[in-house]
This record gives sequence, structure tokens and C-alpha cells, in this order.
Amino acid sequence: MNRKIKIAIAAGMIAVSAFGISSSFAKTNPWPPTTAGKPTPIIPGMPPALATHLANFDDLDFHVYTQQRWLDLHKSHAANIVVHYPDGHITKGIPDHIKELKFMWTFAPDNRITEHTVRFGTADGRWTAVMGYLDGTFTKPMVLADGKVIQPTGKRYHLPMATLGHWNNHGTMDEEYLFWDTATLMKQIGVSN
Repeated sequence: MNRKIKIAIAAGMIAVSAFGISSSFAKTNPWPPTTAGKPTPIIPGMPPALATHLANFDDLDFHVYTQQRWLDLHKSHAANIVVHYPDGHITKGIPDHIKELKFMWTFAPDNRITEHTVRFGTADGRWTAVMGYLDGTFTKPMVLADGKVIQPTGKRYHLPMATLGHWNNHGTMDEEYLFWDTATLMKQIGVSN
């Protein structure tokens, strides 16, 4: 099955399952945004597995990723995690994923995730979807995969990004789908129109 179709099906399953959550849960605001530096809200009626995975994801982005605490990545990622990137390439395992993640700090030492404006998942906690923003400033040369170097512009970015995560029985993601628009990043940092 085509990867894009699988992703669309997964997103649809998340949306459908979200509506299958108990009516008491549905009467609250089940999907409040979260912000770095503030505790993850406790939502009455949210299934425990889903609440745990969403809180784990907040910790992942706001602390582990933002502070580059790579030794803590195993708290949210299975050792053999499969990660799908926006350009279509895939990595397998935490070490290769870390290599990909480190790139943002090479040209933006202040790179960070500051908020999750959208966060939800399936009632059983198997799938989560989180949308947030990457923020930073282009202050160091950006070295592309082909060796081309783009000189810093000093411009800031506020890049929308999203992650679909599939969680295993051990409480870690075994598959992750990352989405952001590189063209938007390049425009925001002043290297394209």
C-alpha cells in the first residue's frame, strides 16, 4: 500500500477514534494546547494510555528535543523506531534518528519547540497527533547534504510542524511520521522567495 495512503488512513483512524471517546470526556475540552514551561493539563475522562502518551510527547518536544537530551530519547522512542521524514526518506533506530534531529542546531543554535497547539489521539492511545512550532534564528552557516553552504541571514523562523506517532505495548513510539514544509522554512529565514 502507498505510504501516503497509509498516512491518510492513520490520520482518519485518529479522527474517527477520537469521537469514540466517552461522552463525559467529550463534554470537557479534551484537546487543550500545551506550552513549554507549563505542566501538561490533566483532562478528566481522558483514557490513561492516551493521557500518558500525550504527556510523554510534550516532554519529548519541550525538554528532550529542545534541550538535545538525546540519552532520554528512549523514554518516547522504541530502540528500533522507524521515522518517516517530509522529503520521503526513512531512518530506522534511535542513533540514525538523532543524526537527523541534530541538523537544526547546526545553523540555529536556539532551535526549540515552544508549543503544541493541537494534540489528540485514539482512545486506546495507539496513535497520537501533535501539531506545534519550531522556533529559532538562522545565525550559523547551513551546510546542505550536497555540500552547498548557505550563509546565515539572522532571520527567525516559526515553522509549523506535525507528528503522527504509533505507540507500542511498551509505551514508546515504534513509528513516527514527521511533517513540515522546508520551503516555508527557507522563506522565513530569507534564502528563498
